[in-house]
Amino acid sequence: MTPSEPSPYAPYAPPPRRRRRRGVLIVLGGVVSLAVLAVGGFAVFIAVSLLNAKVDTVGTVDFDRPLAVPPLAESRVEADGTRVFALRMQEGESDFGAPRPTPTWGFDGDFLGPTLRATRGEKVRVEVTNDVGETSTVHWHGMHLPPAMDGGPHQAIAPGTTWKPHWTIDQPAATLWYHPHPHGETAAHVRRGLAGMFVLDDAGSPGTTSTDDGPALPHTYGVDDVPLIVQDVQLEDDGRLDENGSFLSPVGLLGDTILVNGTPGPYDEVTAERTRYRLLNASSARTFTFTFSDRRSFALVGTDGGLVEQPSQLEEIVLTPGERAEIVVTMEPGERTVLRSAPLPERVADSNRLAGDDDHLDVLELRAADRLTPSAPLPRRLAPAPDVDPDDAVRTRAFAVSSQAINGLEMDMSRIDAQVEAGTTEIWELSARDGSPHNFHVHDVQFQVLDVDGEEPSPDQRGWKDTVSVRPGKQVRVALRFDLPAGTDEAADTPYMFHCHLLRHEDAGAMGQFVVVPAGRGSDTPDASDEASPTPRHHH
Repeated sequence: MTPSEPSPYAPYAPPPRRRRRRGVLIVLGGVVSLAVLAVGGFAVFIAVSLLNAKVDTVGTVDFDRPLAVPPLAESRVEADGTRVFALRMQEGESDFGAPRPTPTWGFDGDFLGPTLRATRGEKVRVEVTNDVGETSTVHWHGMHLPPAMDGGPHQAIAPGTTWKPHWTIDQPAATLWYHPHPHGETAAHVRRGLAGMFVLDDAGSPGTTSTDDGPALPHTYGVDDVPLIVQDVQLEDDGRLDENGSFLSPVGLLGDTILVNGTPGPYDEVTAERTRYRLLNASSARTFTFTFSDRRSFALVGTDGGLVEQPSQLEEIVLTPGERAEIVVTMEPGERTVLRSAPLPERVADSNRLAGDDDHLDVLELRAADRLTPSAPLPRRLAPAPDVDPDDAVRTRAFAVSSQAINGLEMDMSRIDAQVEAGTTEIWELSARDGSPHNFHVHDVQFQVLDVDGEEPSPDQRGWKDTVSVRPGKQVRVALRFDLPAGTDEAADTPYMFHCHLLRHEDAGAMGQFVVVPAGRGSDTPDASDEASPTPRHHH
């Protein structure tokens, strides 16, 4: 090798990279510019979505259809005293004001179902036949009954089959309801129309109070005692139900058409001086702030689990999905007023426009006749106040709800998340983990709200509850007493549910399971400061 020859071991000298760097910079600049444009475009999209998210139907609803009142379900009484109802899930079509009929589901009809009514102490059986072509269930929301009769996701009803749950009514007079509860499909089945009321009466005439202090509340069904099943739906151009909704909504599908008992634009012909309305928020996601167009006050006489201690005069009441309220409205002859849903009050929480909190919706027009039947004055006292003593609590559990999980765990049908001892009292601390609005429903028990973020609950939260709002940044403490229904030896193996009743969240996994074990067996975790400790589900 001569000195002029290059060495094969000499370090490799790359060619000049100036032009290459320039090209890379151009490419990177283009990518950054596209990213900026994309981010900016998305920001604009979000801003436009926020502007368009608010729905305001005030003054635009014609109120040209008489309010449909669900019929009282027929029943028969067997030799042993059991009252037997029969329900059939079926497909149908409904007129919601679209150019074409809307395909819907119902119990014994095209949409919704009849009102079941029974008295405390009665034995009941409901024979439920599934003719909708998809596996479903029927959950008796708010009912105190054995877990195998609860109608949760474990009690599936296959197409073409009949399920026959039976139990004894063992709770005070209340406005309850029934709806499907199939895991992952609840929102769709409820939205299509599978829902109805289940009204419980105390022994004696329907509508009587739990005490003898004062006259009965209005109780003539369909006349001065009227169910109001309120739902929102979104209709496609061809009349079909929108089952998707905006992905930006943190709570689920929000509709701009309001139905009351399946009626769009309804009016109610008021014939009595005082009318008792049983309000049910049967929507899958929307929270309603019910108020009247003239801001008239009404008397709150009942919450989820029954009559309150004494009537409270309110001008508005907030109901999240699954919650109920019984109100008594007083009218003068010839008056008209509109039941509306107003924006969420600041006293409740900061509003979230994408969750529908700023919406202003016309719901139902009340039209008083020129002559009204006189009504008795409201009783001074209605029922005993909730009597769960938090000092009796054997433990405290914390449940943090997100849109897909509770305490970070998605629903697992094979996992038991909590084990409670029959007859004991517990305190459950509820919170929102992800910044989204939520609520919380517990099967089988009615609970007492102790406080909301350390403050005394509002009048509409002081009665018996089974569903409660859980807003971001506000912890809700509730006290529950687990009185095991009679004849439920299987309770230790068959779970009840607790879950967010915003149905998109429930379907996505914001649900857990608990079992009630016999007294003396003990709860699952002795440390009261822990979150509920999940355990595998055991079968015996």
